Amino acid sequence: MAERKRVGAKLMQGVLVGLAGVFVALVLWSFNWLDTWEAKTWDWRVGLLAEPGRATGDITLILLDQNSLDWALKENGLTWPWPRELYGAIVNYCKRNGARAVAFDVLLSEPSTYGLDDDRSFGAAVADFGRFAGAVFLGRSSGDQTRWADGKPKPLIKIKGLDRWLTAGRPDGIILPRATLPIPEMAGPASVLCNVNLESDPDGIYRKVKLFSVFDGVPLVSLGIGTYLAATPGQTVAVQSGRLIIGDRAIPIDRNGRAVLRYRGPSGTHKAYSAAAVLQSQIRILNGEKPTIQNPAAFKDKFVLFGYSAPGLYDLRSAPTGGVYTGVEIHATMLDNFLSGDFMRITPLWLTILGVVLFAVAGGFAASVFSTPLGNVTTSAIFISLPVGLSLGAYIYGFWLPLVVIEAAVVLALALALVLNYATEGRQKLFIKNAFKQYLSPAVIEQLLQNPERLKLGGERRVLSIFFSDLEGFTSISEGLDPETLTNLLNEYLSAMTDIIHEEGGTVDKYEGDAIIAFWNAPLAVSDHAVRVVQAALRCQDKLAELRPAFKQRIGKNMFMRIGINTGPAVVGNMGSRTRFDYTMLGDAVNLAARLEGINKQFGTYTMISQSTLELMGGAFAARELARVAVVGRKEPVTVYEPLFRETYQKNKSVLHTFAKGLKCFYEGNFTAAQNFFDSIREQDPAARHYLEKCGILIQAQPQNWDGVWIMTTK
Repeated sequence: MAERKRVGAKLMQGVLVGLAGVFVALVLWSFNWLDTWEAKTWDWRVGLLAEPGRATGDITLILLDQNSLDWALKENGLTWPWPRELYGAIVNYCKRNGARAVAFDVLLSEPSTYGLDDDRSFGAAVADFGRFAGAVFLGRSSGDQTRWADGKPKPLIKIKGLDRWLTAGRPDGIILPRATLPIPEMAGPASVLCNVNLESDPDGIYRKVKLFSVFDGVPLVSLGIGTYLAATPGQTVAVQSGRLIIGDRAIPIDRNGRAVLRYRGPSGTHKAYSAAAVLQSQIRILNGEKPTIQNPAAFKDKFVLFGYSAPGLYDLRSAPTGGVYTGVEIHATMLDNFLSGDFMRITPLWLTILGVVLFAVAGGFAASVFSTPLGNVTTSAIFISLPVGLSLGAYIYGFWLPLVVIEAAVVLALALALVLNYATEGRQKLFIKNAFKQYLSPAVIEQLLQNPERLKLGGERRVLSIFFSDLEGFTSISEGLDPETLTNLLNEYLSAMTDIIHEEGGTVDKYEGDAIIAFWNAPLAVSDHAVRVVQAALRCQDKLAELRPAFKQRIGKNMFMRIGINTGPAVVGNMGSRTRFDYTMLGDAVNLAARLEGINKQFGTYTMISQSTLELMGGAFAARELARVAVVGRKEPVTVYEPLFRETYQKNKSVLHTFAKGLKCFYEGNFTAAQNFFDSIREQDPAARHYLEKCGILIQAQPQNWDGVWIMTTK
């Protein structure tokens, strides 16, 4: 019942601290105060798990890099900006090699400095190829146009359901007021015009992309999507809550039309060729020479995206995979995700909140129940690691599971649980350790720490093995010593004996001067308690024999200890007042053990056990029967024994056998025969000397109705 109440209280505490962690974490999350850390953990997941998709090899990049600028200047004397005739040559090369579509991440909003024919030359190449996606820049504040100018060709793409979606969702940033439009010579022949403006997260990293935007009532898709539409004219495009549908493919989007990119790896993951290599190949082919690019399949059936990577052309971005990413690679990643059908999805709000609640409450409960230092470390390690593993698993299956809000709730719940544990159990455990460390073995203290309800006032009935010890003649010893010497002597003696008792699993009840009172089988259950108590007694006698010479040098006398042991039922528990109590024992079995310690004096022995202890000892040690005694305050006689290590028993076997014969005669009332046996071993056995004296008294008195019981008249 007590354990059930304790678990119930821990469950309630776990739920409360878990819900407190949930509340704080969700508040922080709702105000976007966790976004920075969430973004960093997302970047870690992307860097760890990014890998090519099934369509990564279908995309080829042409990059106008620094080497291309240097080649044009050195070989052809062309400075930046290049004549657009070179762009036309690139488009022609792509057509020659069977490209599926070509997209230019280049905004051509001004006429060429090389004249109108230069623009017309490029436009003719675009018109001849046909499957071309051109660039438009839409923005909130950048752009020289606020309306689609008359005479400027408009995109032909229509997005079904757009008006309804805009009205219902009221997205932010989809309708843009300003635009920079391309020149008519490029815009006219292009199959698709696309918005090339990419918007980063607040920290400057591009994790999400807007798939379409609206300017002056005209919808424009982003360049990655536009490349596919250029290759597959006539595709239907529609938008619904939570998704953009193109043909038979759906892309998950948020309420603002953004999709989460699944990056394929660091910059350079998509196969790329320099613009110089493409131009050189085109020139060589026209001259009947072997092209610079040897792979004939490099552009065959590929989606080709052209963009800048030279540092001076200012199209370098930051991506979650680390390092520098070109803008055209982000558009290529968008196209890659679409072709592979694996854009990342945001975990539904309700599922995220459920995860926050479950992890926080479970963590709070576990931290409340497993409140030991090891339990705290283990619980914290598990519940802090689990959301991380879950978030990685979610990434593999295509979901962005918000990690930081879950971790925040878990950490807060764990911290609150630890604080509450310290405020309640911590102080309680400190009290228990300080109060009982001198009296209980570490194993017993640990049980009390796990079950502090045992410290309530009251007791329980248990079968105990009880140990009483006292130093022989300690009063006369103490009278000859100064207080400091006496204290040091007593502390050394008690420490040595207590260590043995604790090692054997015993509990020290109390010290009374030089006396030690201890017991076994409470509060910690000890199945072999009778064996343990006898083992402890014999070890204590051996330890005192080892210390005796050194003690004699200090006090001038030998020190001997008498021990009485009994096993029987007793009431054991915390007894005293509500503010001060001792863990102790009461009962007739306790009184008998105390009497047996004193009875040793009657027989000249130093260790005596009762018959009940002997029976439970199960032959673990040798023992000789000493007497049947009737102790003061107890009606029934008790048979008592002297336990011995087997080596000691074998060494004194003949003396002990003679004593047993004498004892048999004593029980039968044949005191003269008994006297003869005892007299033969009087020099070797103190018990025989005491029996010899007792027999002499009984021969003179000749008791009536003799039952062999030696009646004790003193305690």
